[in-house]
Amino acid sequence: MARVTIRIDDALYERLQVRARKVGVSVAELLRPAIDQAADPRGGYVYTTQDEILSCVLQTLSIVAAFVRRRSPETLEQGMADAKALLDAKGLLGPEQQS
Repeated sequence: MARVTIRIDDALYERLQVRARKVGVSVAELLRPAIDQAADPRGGYVYTTQDEILSCVLQTLSIVAAFVRRRSPETLEQGMADAKALLDAKGLLGPEQQS
């Protein structure tokens, strides 16, 4: 198994230790999933601490989309096309999602 050594500041390491202790793992075990995601050959999503906010935003947008779908399917279709174009422009779509 390969070994990776990185230098981080002491305050960050202490925060990682606290977080790892809270979930009952070592710092290395805590970091392995993030490193695995960062190395995703498909360029997939890398977990951030903002995931809780993202989850709430996605739930809210799903509710809005359901409401708009009932009122005006054409508006929903146009909004989804606009959103896809914006995501594509930011490089946030995978190759299979690009038009």
